[in-house]
Amino acid sequence: MTEIPLNWLAIATAAAVRLILGFLWYAPFAFGPQFMRLTGCSPEEMKARLPRAFLSDVIGALIMSFILAHAVYYAGAATPATGAAVGIFNWLGFILVTHFALVAYEKRPFGLFVLNNGFQLLSLAAMGALLGGWR
Repeated sequence: MTEIPLNWLAIATAAAVRLILGFLWYAPFAFGPQFMRLTGCSPEEMKARLPRAFLSDVIGALIMSFILAHAVYYAGAATPATGAAVGIFNWLGFILVTHFALVAYEKRPFGLFVLNNGFQLLSLAAMGALLGGWR
């Protein structure tokens, strides 16, 4: 495999963007109440799970950003728009199709699918835009 130049600051920043977008997306003033209703979680349960969930989200955001940086590079995306397109196509090909299967096989609510995938789409497009445009 070809070694690619990695901008570690851009990768870390893209991961931070994902975390910030998640904080805003699932906040009580946005989609947090719908998320808790659709998952059957109480505010107390969410608070109890938060430290472990946040740690796994940080690790996942870093991994996702690292892999997306490779996809952006291999696609030749050199602008925010082309980087966002790479993020969107990765969402379409990997996230959307696997999450839709969860609705079908695990009887998850379709509203939860829409809510979570809206966040995934937004975060991958934003991360891709940052990684594509950062030089």
